[in-house]
Amino acid sequence: MSTATLLLPARDRFPATALPDGVARALGRSDHSQEQPGEQPQLRRHFSISPDGWPVAALTRQLDVGDAAEACWLRADPAYVVPDMQGARLMGHGETLAPTEEDAAALLPALQTLFAEAGFGIDAPVPSRWYVRLPADAALPVFTGPDEVLGDDLFAYLPEGEGARRWRALLTEAQVLLHQHPWNHVRKAQGKPAINSLWFWGAGSLPQAVDSPHMQVRSRDSLLQALAKAAGADVDNRQQVDALVDLRHLRSLDQLGNEAITPLLAALGRGELRRLVLDFADGARYSLEASQRWRFWRRPAQLHAA
Repeated sequence: MSTATLLLPARDRFPATALPDGVARALGRSDHSQEQPGEQPQLRRHFSISPDGWPVAALTRQLDVGDAAEACWLRADPAYVVPDMQGARLMGHGETLAPTEEDAAALLPALQTLFAEAGFGIDAPVPSRWYVRLPADAALPVFTGPDEVLGDDLFAYLPEGEGARRWRALLTEAQVLLHQHPWNHVRKAQGKPAINSLWFWGAGSLPQAVDSPHMQVRSRDSLLQALAKAAGADVDNRQQVDALVDLRHLRSLDQLGNEAITPLLAALGRGELRRLVLDFADGARYSLEASQRWRFWRRPAQLHAA
């Protein structure tokens, strides 16, 4: 028998309403633990990387193109920045801007000239994921992932450490170039936000090994797909084995309780599933098994009261 693990958003992303009775009873009887919160710690609970690190750019580059070996990679994703009284805020990046191949074809040539002068190459094999190729031994500052910056003052998250000044200057030059680029007038006319900045993040080289206890991963997320492929997990949904299912997009308790958890609880009861694990981005983790039905003295639990 197999284990199903649901990768879920933070509990506060769901409305403070009641779960279905059967789900609430199962949560109350489950084994509950509190792990480290955050997107990266959540994924690290399911994937181990050797050598240790979080080289998002190299992993997704390998997924997108297959040429990530023997180089260091940096994501330089298209971004939308809005100035305010205190500075500037990152209001969109990557897929949230819905960039097209036409956008990349229009904007990249000018950026490629700029980056070539700095000694780097930049390309966009996927319209929402842009890459800078660096020497394998490149010494880089600390870059912050865009999800940590989104909606906040980006100046508080600019590169820090060795060589940071160079990357801050390159970002500023890219912003000036993109702000003045005529293609952004086309996007605005289409009712789309401008691509007026880049966001550098995810630097690193392709890991020597990625391991995971999951034999199958179901997700539309590029990083999760990249990790799964690197770990040798099936991502085509062909196998009926231990699976990690990405449901971080859910915001409805009805979808979570009735559509996701309830059928799996039924599978537990029939003996078709050995364990169901609920892993929330805020670090809450629930492990459910059929034998826990004998814990009838435990009170039902709700997400916001756990």
